[in-house]
Amino acid sequence: MKLTNRDFLFAVLCLLIAMTTIQSGASIAKQLFPFVGPEGTTAYRLGFSALILCLVFRPWRVIPANKKPILIYGLCLGGMNITFYYAIERIPLGIGVALEFTGPLAVALFASRRKRDYLWVLFALLGILLLLPDMSSADGLDPIGVLLALIAGACWAGYILFGKKTGNQGSGGATVALGMTVAAIAVVPLGVASQGAALLNWELIPLGIMIGLLSSALPYSLEMVSLRNMPAQGFSIMMSLEPAIAALAGLIILGELLSIWQWLAILMVITASVGSSLSSNKAHS
Repeated sequence: MKLTNRDFLFAVLCLLIAMTTIQSGASIAKQLFPFVGPEGTTAYRLGFSALILCLVFRPWRVIPANKKPILIYGLCLGGMNITFYYAIERIPLGIGVALEFTGPLAVALFASRRKRDYLWVLFALLGILLLLPDMSSADGLDPIGVLLALIAGACWAGYILFGKKTGNQGSGGATVALGMTVAAIAVVPLGVASQGAALLNWELIPLGIMIGLLSSALPYSLEMVSLRNMPAQGFSIMMSLEPAIAALAGLIILGELLSIWQWLAILMVITASVGSSLSSNKAHS
């Protein structure tokens, strides 16, 4: 299918909105960790997301004949969520995000067919490295936390690749609903077994619904639209904007001041994203 410039720009807009809502949902999710832990927070996120998406898109009407990509897509989605929450229990959030981004960057690197594309990958990688906190005074990172973040990155890579395959089979919204249902079936029982009655706290359930909507239901639907209208490589490098959006949200909402190096990192990540977008756009013209 031939993609137009309008299709591509619409995909970029959807992806930017998706990343913004994910950061909003993350700020709420972080507040739930002391009450229901990463397992319960993930159960809220995936469970309510699956429920919302199934009510909206009624995916049982469009189940594809080839179910394997949907199953793998859903398992990658669930694995990405739970392993990342486990990781940031053990290591700082900024480091966890940077390590998780090895997944999309690997997709971008292996999908590259032109030398110019490696330049954008390099810019994005350097920017993410500069966003890492100063570790000179730290005793070191928890190796299990690092491993979990890398596993989350691998799941993210699978989410991108199989999301592209499943998205091409039919309705993007219905596809996300099916994948989210698979993720919920795989992960929600873990949250229930771990946290039990704590998940039934009526003060937390509204926050859980908000997490499901802002962190998964809305952004993953928008990401599926993007995946249908841009190559996996362009999608992967554009996702590098997420650490930059997180840093800007910290400045605007939390008043966290950034160093010159961190601002430079944001500029490099944005440069990589814009460069990738322009390169992909020319390929579609």
